Amino acid sequence: MPLNHRFLKACRQLHLYLGVFTAPALLFFAITGGLQTFSLHETTRGSSYAPPRWLAVAAQLHKKQTPDLPVRKPRPAANPAAAPGVAAAPTPAPAPATPKRNPLPLKVFTALVALSLTVSTLTGLYMAWRHSRRVGRLVAVFLAGVAVPILLTLA
Repeated sequence: MPLNHRFLKACRQLHLYLGVFTAPALLFFAITGGLQTFSLHETTRGSSYAPPRWLAVAAQLHKKQTPDLPVRKPRPAANPAAAPGVAAAPTPAPAPATPKRNPLPLKVFTALVALSLTVSTLTGLYMAWRHSRRVGRLVAVFLAGVAVPILLTLA
């Protein structure tokens, strides 16, 4: 028994509006995830690179759903002077060396997935606007998809 025409139309409409509503979040997560793949949101030891604040906040929103950046504890001195009368702690034996894997191919693949998701979402939005008779309703749903996460972040 074939599916009812009204049911299929309702499914298409639901797909359209859910897609337009979630498009801003998909774009945000695809772009920030792609940037995080290459650790552009954090400083590494021994590096003078300092990420832009907007990128660190966006990464924090992506990972922890909060714009508040964690306070980093200051690092202890590399070789503090031993206090008199206190024995130095024994140094643990070094762990056996494990072969290093090259993460670059997987990072490139992940970045391509993020780019693909971004392009796919943008083309989906284009098709929604181009082929819809109710553009005003789509704009309202899209703006709601932008406003809801912002309001939830500020709450």
